Amino acid sequence: MYQYNFHTMSSAVEEFPRIIERGCGLDVHQGTVLANIKGKDIIERTVTFATFTEDLERLVCFLQDEGVTQIAMESTGIYWKPGYYVLEEYFEIFLCNARHIKNVPGHKTDKKDSEWIAKLLLSGLLKGSFISREEIRQFRDLHRHRRKLISQRTAEKNRLQNILEDANIKLSSVVSDVFGKTGTAIIYALVAGERNPTKLAGLANGSLVKRKPN
Repeated sequence: MYQYNFHTMSSAVEEFPRIIERGCGLDVHQGTVLANIKGKDIIERTVTFATFTEDLERLVCFLQDEGVTQIAMESTGIYWKPGYYVLEEYFEIFLCNARHIKNVPGHKTDKKDSEWIAKLLLSGLLKGSFISREEIRQFRDLHRHRRKLISQRTAEKNRLQNILEDANIKLSSVVSDVFGKTGTAIIYALVAGERNPTKLAGLANGSLVKRKPN
């Protein structure tokens, strides 16, 4: 495990030649985002915005008016996503792992965090994470949601089979697919109150027809 000397790193940032002329460090939270702007020949300033869409659009206008071209922000939980999605069309964004931009130990404030991120950005010490194109992100979200629904469906099927076994209804011993056409028809009939074995067996379809009692 490497031990970083944060004081040395802080000093190095102060002395490192600035590569980006004007940038912004964003400290993002659930309800607010602090924007610290640094650059050549400007007065450093930190402004707070809410994270509603209209407020993030105001942030875009503010940063454009300030001449900002690059932005750095932490990939904290899911809170970075709304801001990133609004800002990505207008700026080059460095989305960074929080561990890579850890500040000097001590008393932390949101303002100090945004200032530190902006300082690292202007010094050229940040490397952004890879973010897929919007259409790829949408496809991934859809795929994850589909997998989640399939998992939930499987869990419900297992739960229903456990209920049948608990009631000593050996449907799985009679049909190969409890949730096939025959199994589903028998389950619906049981739910409706049918208890006559002959009538339930009469619901068989396909290859199970041969097993019907004569």
